[in-house]
Amino acid sequence: MGIGRGIAYRLAEAGAGVMVADIDLNVATQAAEKIKSRGGKAQAIKADVRSAADAENVAQATVDAFGSLDILVNNAGIYPSAGFLDTTEEIWDRVLSINLKGVFLYSQAAARVMIKAGHGGRIINMASIDAVKTTGGHPHYSVSKSGVVMLTKVMALELGPHKILVNAVAPGVTETPGAIAKVASIGKAKGITIEQVAQDFLQHVPIGRLAGPDDAAKVVLFLASGAADYITGELIVADGGYILS
Repeated sequence: MGIGRGIAYRLAEAGAGVMVADIDLNVATQAAEKIKSRGGKAQAIKADVRSAADAENVAQATVDAFGSLDILVNNAGIYPSAGFLDTTEEIWDRVLSINLKGVFLYSQAAARVMIKAGHGGRIINMASIDAVKTTGGHPHYSVSKSGVVMLTKVMALELGPHKILVNAVAPGVTETPGAIAKVASIGKAKGITIEQVAQDFLQHVPIGRLAGPDDAAKVVLFLASGAADYITGELIVADGGYILS
């Protein structure tokens, strides 16, 4: 969904065979079918990012379907609203498990396949502007995404000798179903409309608009392409200038 779907569409458009992995097989199948209807190559698979067994299964299923595993994009993430004092142990563990542990497990599984094949590869992790400037209301999310940035650097250093490049993308606030639902909850808590919440945020975005899923997808496409052959361990911020304010 959201950014993940946008990434899948862009990579498929560029000629990649895309294995769409999601805990909800229905939405994964819908994305894969859309890609195929446009002439692209895609399959869907049900997977939990918290499961090492699922990570290994997705990696092998990708090789079986397309002949090799060349690119991994770690996109799954959640961001329930809960301030520092209201964050329960259950919320903390769930967010860190999905947002950070998932990146570790799937990257490890993919890297092992890439190393065995001997052809190198790309691992691209979706971080967030909250990794460098917290927007408040979800400390668990900010910590998980800052962890993704450091894990990206660790992997880039260790996997570089195997010709595996590892980078991260930090999108700004993006118009996705999850973000819209969160904005609605913020507005409800403040007694204002979704439009008012959005306008308040846009005052801090120099280019004056929210991001769309394709804004992040195009950065992922760049990092997956030959244009980024000498880039690794980096975080590319695509936020319309928000962190400048």
